[in-house]
Amino acid sequence: MRALTWQGTQKVSVETVPDPQIQEPTDAIVRMTSTAICGSDLHLYDVLGMYLEPGDIIGHEPMGMVEEVGPEVSHIQPGDRVVVPFNISCGHCWMCTRGFFAQCETTQVTEQGKGARLFGYTALYGSVPGAQAEFLRVPQAQFGPIKVPSGHPDERFLFLSDVLTTSWQAVRYADIEAGSTCAVIGLGPIGQMCTRVAKYLGAARVIGVDSVPERLEMARRHGIEVIDQSKVDDVPGAIMEMTHGRGVDGVVDAVGMEAHGSPFQAALLGAAGKLPGPLARKAAETIGVDRMAAMRTAFYSVRRAGTISLIGVYGGQADPFPMMDLFDKGVTIRMGQAHVKRWVDEIMPALTGDDDPLGTEDLTTHALPLEQAPHGYEMFQKKQDGCIKVVLKP
Repeated sequence: MRALTWQGTQKVSVETVPDPQIQEPTDAIVRMTSTAICGSDLHLYDVLGMYLEPGDIIGHEPMGMVEEVGPEVSHIQPGDRVVVPFNISCGHCWMCTRGFFAQCETTQVTEQGKGARLFGYTALYGSVPGAQAEFLRVPQAQFGPIKVPSGHPDERFLFLSDVLTTSWQAVRYADIEAGSTCAVIGLGPIGQMCTRVAKYLGAARVIGVDSVPERLEMARRHGIEVIDQSKVDDVPGAIMEMTHGRGVDGVVDAVGMEAHGSPFQAALLGAAGKLPGPLARKAAETIGVDRMAAMRTAFYSVRRAGTISLIGVYGGQADPFPMMDLFDKGVTIRMGQAHVKRWVDEIMPALTGDDDPLGTEDLTTHALPLEQAPHGYEMFQKKQDGCIKVVLKP
């Protein structure tokens, strides 16, 4: 089969690799019909190469048709249309029975001290071959795959794999409810969907922050108030002014370590990524290397006794927090990988009707054949041609 492989920093290529096979009775093989490039894939493309090997297949937003199932898989069968969550969970361990699917004890990468295995996401998360390929082997398929109906384009359901469920959790973790005020820092794919989820859940005001014109315009199109941070010196000050000096009830940081505005950390991160593998890993794990501008914006935009939800990926182990201010304000902070299947039943009614209240079909800006995936990565990373979300069609 053909698959996108990591070959080095800012270097990916589509190669011919062996077709995946059923290895365990709980496996399935799914033929990909759509698989997206995620913002967190850019971390692998640019700065987290120390945890990858040349030839690793990346990607973790899969959707397709079931080709084959193992003997212990009964809830799906060949010919079914499915979305596959990005995290691999068993559904029956202590963590899974409590809804913490991203911490599944059956698939935890204990040798790395990490949670559930993820598709296509480095040795830290199990080195599981990813989804930017023609076929995907799905472990724990007796639980993971989500069967979806026909009648709508893939993009209506594809984002259940990550973007939509991650955004739903992010907004839930920010304690947004009817009448709330919410700010979303970063209007990439996750941020866009967070703003829409917040409105769908009844937020009275939703404020999106970014500097990319196309992202700001997309958010406006969905009724979001926006702040262009390239034209505002003090984003938290602007949010305070918009909320009569109180701040918003909940803030979602949908940027993570891709944030602009932290030149020292950006230099450290770039330098760490160029070190030999073992040294680069040590640097990432012991030095405060994240670009924390978005997180700090969140800290100073939330009201007293408010809630911050960190959904952007951070990789450093020694990053500085303004603990005195956070303690004084009594802020609650929640974070973590999305527990994908925990949210599916809540979300599905918004996807199966004739309307599209979450705008799932207005998120993809570029649909490309798998063979053009390297171009998709470059375009997405450099924010070229109005690129917000790339979906690959194997």
